[in-house]
Amino acid sequence: MVDAHRTFVIVGGGLAGAKAAETLRAEGFTGRVILIGDERDHPYERPPLSKGYLSGKEERDSVFVHEPAWYARADVELHLGQTVVAVDRDTKSVRLGDGTVLHYDKLLLATGAEPRRLDIPGTELAGVHHLRRLAHADRLRQVLTALGRDNGHLVIAGAGWIGLEVAAAARGYGAEVTVVEPEPTPLHHVIGPELGQVFTELHREHGVRFRFGARLTEITGQDGMVLSVRTDDGEEHPAHDVLAAIGAAPRTALAEAAGLALADRAHGGGVAVDGGLRTSDPDIYAAGDVAAAHHPLLGARLRVEHWANALNGGPAAARAMLGQDVSYDRIPYFFSDQYDLGLEYSGWAPPGSYDQVVLRGDVGKREFIAFWLKDRRVLAGMNVNVWDVTDPIQQLIRSGGPVAPDALADPSVPLTSLNS
Repeated sequence: MVDAHRTFVIVGGGLAGAKAAETLRAEGFTGRVILIGDERDHPYERPPLSKGYLSGKEERDSVFVHEPAWYARADVELHLGQTVVAVDRDTKSVRLGDGTVLHYDKLLLATGAEPRRLDIPGTELAGVHHLRRLAHADRLRQVLTALGRDNGHLVIAGAGWIGLEVAAAARGYGAEVTVVEPEPTPLHHVIGPELGQVFTELHREHGVRFRFGARLTEITGQDGMVLSVRTDDGEEHPAHDVLAAIGAAPRTALAEAAGLALADRAHGGGVAVDGGLRTSDPDIYAAGDVAAAHHPLLGARLRVEHWANALNGGPAAARAMLGQDVSYDRIPYFFSDQYDLGLEYSGWAPPGSYDQVVLRGDVGKREFIAFWLKDRRVLAGMNVNVWDVTDPIQQLIRSGGPVAPDALADPSVPLTSLNS
């Protein structure tokens, strides 16, 4: 039976919020658990939206964190399709868009992020898309099917992870794809130019056209439909649909209005939290894409927009809400699937933070591991079509000790032997 004397409210119906609710019950919390999501769908995971579900390889039901009946069994109260419009820290309550006021003893903000918008003429046309929510993926899947059937053109603004994954899915349907990217290679600020070239070649082999060093300046159309795009290099490209994949911004408006401390926008923004995911208010926590957490191992404040951060951050915040001693020090991790290439990335190596990239394996065959080093210390590692190495890569990062680059590059030297 639920003890109504204590109420924990979770704002955000994504993976972080759902896993926090699950963890509260698993840890024996008997008070009210209220989960509020501004989408009508039950909480779901986002990776399939640009991978398996979008490509048609997975069914829609596969994206949900729990089956719908789980929430009733776990006594988790759902308010779906509802927006929290205000947090009142004095009365410890949240107000919903329909006027409902809910009291909380502890509050978790898992409000996620929202796609950045193109600020150019033509974005109001029906064929301009973003990919962040399940409804976006539903629509885009139909669009890609039609483009493939009709030999239509998709223009993607941005060659980041989402842009590349959607490009791969679109080519799978048979659509023509052009990617417009201001940098000289895909993922330029994530993995650098040398490794970015690997993805250029991969996608070109599958028929994707790239326009590097260019930005969209206008989307032209007729009768509300997209006809073409123009770029700042003076070119015009045919297009029936356009995807804006230029990044995401943390949804901090609620926290900001409540007077919570925010992280520096120059470093990704987000709600500032400590190693226990607690905000500047001791009864309010944040997790997932919106949280900018001080990482005790890396010695920096990070805001990580990846699946593993939501998967692990939600439970960590739940345990902290219960008064447990939490130090959230997970190594940042993400994965990507594009055509026959699969990869996993662990660590944190922003531009300018490393002085050497070491490669192990066969880059030409796209079966290799890349390591980013600073003073012979491993900051990050990315395994491409090489599996079961995430644990030793993360241990190398955690150890913080010097590693001989020659040994790191030698496939005959076990990674586990380099951790000592």
